[in-house]
Amino acid sequence: MRVLDIIRSDRVTVSCELFPPKLGKPLRDTERIVSEIARLKPSFISVTCGAGGSTGDHTVEIARCVQQDNGVTALAHVTCVSTPRDQIRRTLTLLQEAGVENILALRGDLPADGSAACADFAHASDLIEEINRFGGFCVGGACYPEGHPESPNKQADLDGIRKKVDAGCAFLTTQMFFDNNILYNFLFRLLKHGIDVPVVAGIMPITNERQVKRTFTLSGANLPPRFRAIVDRFGDDPPAMKQAGIAYATEQIIDLIANGVSHVHIYTMNQPDIAGSIIRNLSEIFR
Repeated sequence: MRVLDIIRSDRVTVSCELFPPKLGKPLRDTERIVSEIARLKPSFISVTCGAGGSTGDHTVEIARCVQQDNGVTALAHVTCVSTPRDQIRRTLTLLQEAGVENILALRGDLPADGSAACADFAHASDLIEEINRFGGFCVGGACYPEGHPESPNKQADLDGIRKKVDAGCAFLTTQMFFDNNILYNFLFRLLKHGIDVPVVAGIMPITNERQVKRTFTLSGANLPPRFRAIVDRFGDDPPAMKQAGIAYATEQIIDLIANGVSHVHIYTMNQPDIAGSIIRNLSEIFR
């Protein structure tokens, strides 16, 4: 089933993200995680790829496992900044053969060693155009409620999102955020800019202190005082921090749904127990 058809419905949806193992690592553990998350009955499961698309083949295999072995719609991440056109087309062919018809098209991280990126695709919008030329996929894109870290200003960021939509991006999934008011303001600015594709809100449960610095370094998201107080109070107590992080994510989702944001995507960090706790907390809301 196409993700766009899932999120066009009037019902509340919850989806989950997981990542494949690093190259050279067995798929067995990830396949077990897929099975455990699938039992939570998410609307779809997205499968990431590593830096530079380094786990691309694993992404295809795990997406196939999500869909064919577990009966859940799969959304495969495809990155392009370090990937030549022929390799992108090979990945698209493999995804089609696996029966996967949904792609989240991303630029991906620039090479960490400072080497030049592949010249075939400079932006995610270029990849979206290529996938739509190839045909047969429902294509989504990413967005940053607080602005892409590399955008000079919010207007430039909105212009970049507009290019994705004009290239055929059917829906958007947000980067993590921890203050819902930031998302509400962002959604208003999207509509004001003429961008009205469905938006799926990405929620990251922060359940241990180690996540905090890494998460905010990578995402550029603001840490609200309310959440900072939680980390300060419970960060040295792992079980308490885990419980508090699950509660905070749960409250975020309740507020989002109460304010008309009906589609939520949980960044699981391959921890089915955390995703399961959130979904069980909201069992009557997600039914």
